[in-house]
Amino acid sequence: MTEIVFVVEQAPEGGFTARALGESIFTEADTEAQLRVAVQDAVHCHFDEGKSPKVIRLHFVRDELLLA
Repeated sequence: MTEIVFVVEQAPEGGFTARALGESIFTEADTEAQLRVAVQDAVHCHFDEGKSPKVIRLHFVRDELLLA
């Protein structure tokens, strides 16, 4: 595997959650910067040494509500 994709959403209680597509990896953090570190740590813990993907892609999903 050369790349892993995480879907990142704002958590209702604050902060962010990240869930990997195709793998059982989930993490959360208070800020985007902390989330980036948490995702890297989670990926390195999930895969055996030397088997981690070379690229971690974060796909941010944001819901916005506009009233006319």
